[in-house]
Amino acid sequence: MMTIGEAAQQASVPAKTIRYYESIGLVSAAARGANHYRGYTDADVAMLRFIGRARRLGFTIEDLKQLVALYRDRSRASADVKAIALHHIERIDRKLEELRTVRAALAELADRCHGDERPDCPILDGLAGAGDEGSAEPAGRVPAP
Repeated sequence: MMTIGEAAQQASVPAKTIRYYESIGLVSAAARGANHYRGYTDADVAMLRFIGRARRLGFTIEDLKQLVALYRDRSRASADVKAIALHHIERIDRKLEELRTVRAALAELADRCHGDERPDCPILDGLAGAGDEGSAEPAGRVPAP
């Protein structure tokens, strides 16, 4: 058995994260020894590593709950695991598209900015675009030449 600090170090996750995972039921609460300290096994550390890798890939807590259940279920269907992964890929693709749109809007604002000593700044004007929440172009403004 190892302490939470040792388990955290071996799993490369903070002890606070381990406590959080226990509090939400993602991992089972560690057994407590006679000294009342949490005691972790190699299997606990392996599960924490599994969860850590999945988190670094961006899986949500809800995804993780399903993945952990499937990981523990030796009679699982790999199709169930694949469905979770494909759903996550769809979320990533949506986020990438959102980022491309944001990048394009910011690049357009940056292209309009002369970047000189003048105080006029299309970037700041675009960010302050009152009344035009979805666009980088301020309402009622004509782009600077």
